[in-house]
Amino acid sequence: MATTPRGSGSTRHWTFLTNHAHVLLAIARNPTARLRDVAHEVGVTERAAQAIVADLEAGGYLRRTRVGRRNEYTVNPDGHFRHPAEADRQVGDLLALFTADAAPRSTPAAPPS
Repeated sequence: MATTPRGSGSTRHWTFLTNHAHVLLAIARNPTARLRDVAHEVGVTERAAQAIVADLEAGGYLRRTRVGRRNEYTVNPDGHFRHPAEADRQVGDLLALFTADAAPRSTPAAPPS
């Protein structure tokens, strides 16, 4: 977690993305990951990861399929954000931002002279 110094000398812990977003991103990156591994990556307990996955399934953002002894997850990129300020956007936009291969960014070409 990130810490931010405060004027009183105390620190506040906060991040821009919620644990729900982190779990969704972890599963999008590795759809066959064990929840134990997802929990470790996100920094929550396995029980918290299970509860978050249940929330995401109930909300239609994830679908779980049993494959042998493991679960495989399918992310629904068409689901919309829940907060009214972003309700017009799909979670696929967030997934694309954070799961895309880290390709080097090119600088705009200079106009021909």
